[in-house]
Amino acid sequence: MSFHELLGQEDAKRLLQNALRKDAVSHAYLFTGPAGSGQVKMALTFAQAIFCTTSQDDACGECLECRKVQHGNHPDLTLLRPDGASIKIDQIRELQRVFSYRSEGINPKVYIIEGADKMTVQAANSLLKFLEEPPAPAVGILISDNSSSLLPTIQSRTQRIPFSPLHPDIMLQALSGEGVPVPLARCAVSLTAGLDGCRELLAQNWFAEMRNLVLQLAKESLGKGSSAVATAGPKLFKTGLGEHLDILFSMFHLWFKDMLYFLYRKHESIVFIDQLDFISKAARQRSTDQWVAYMEFAAESKRKLRSNANAQLCLEQFLIRLES
Repeated sequence: MSFHELLGQEDAKRLLQNALRKDAVSHAYLFTGPAGSGQVKMALTFAQAIFCTTSQDDACGECLECRKVQHGNHPDLTLLRPDGASIKIDQIRELQRVFSYRSEGINPKVYIIEGADKMTVQAANSLLKFLEEPPAPAVGILISDNSSSLLPTIQSRTQRIPFSPLHPDIMLQALSGEGVPVPLARCAVSLTAGLDGCRELLAQNWFAEMRNLVLQLAKESLGKGSSAVATAGPKLFKTGLGEHLDILFSMFHLWFKDMLYFLYRKHESIVFIDQLDFISKAARQRSTDQWVAYMEFAAESKRKLRSNANAQLCLEQFLIRLES
């Protein structure tokens, strides 16, 4: 894949291509920004460009070296991902072992570490030594959506390449071209920072089902004598949707924000645009302050989940607060 085929992230492209043109590729980079904003594809494209035998500052996609990267079998490229919840020291030791052998070509070896902030302390310390003194010419690309969790000494030894969320209109246009229904596309775009994240969400069988459930519960919670609490538990935790409560609370947050968008006549920003008729009636049933409070309820529930609060209790408390 060429840099030109990657949507957005123009600053990142410029920095990396300038390094290629000037033959000034650093020994280590830190790709940092929101998850799903294209860091992995950018890292693979950069690696491809380093190996490419045709183009100076890009990947031609056709030479033997480029095709090896595309097929996932380039001998001088190593991808490292968390093993379970973390990257362990044994994985870094294996990386060091692989890199103790010389490159098969004239270019340096390249390694890409996804979720670099998930390294254990021992793994991070082991990587630090490797960053300082690689046994052979090497280019490291660390990818993280929480770079502040990395050791300061690792951060200081890498060149930071910042990534930003892709503009929603660009993502919507791309997803529309792929045949994704507008209601699902608008929701996915509002929950992620890039096309990779969108496609990953949309590929999940539960995503559309979760959206439908949120709409059902949101509408029920506005009525008198609501049965939302009684409906939610069995539906969520018997179907496996309960594993994705963070997305549920995020969707609720978007729903409440849509009410504000309607009140402030920003209809073009409404996410649940297919529910505009309902929103037009419901938005006036609460004050602006109440909708803002509901958004905070959703955000607070997400924070509780991250603190390992009981998921079902967290959901029930949230819905009860909406009904009170």
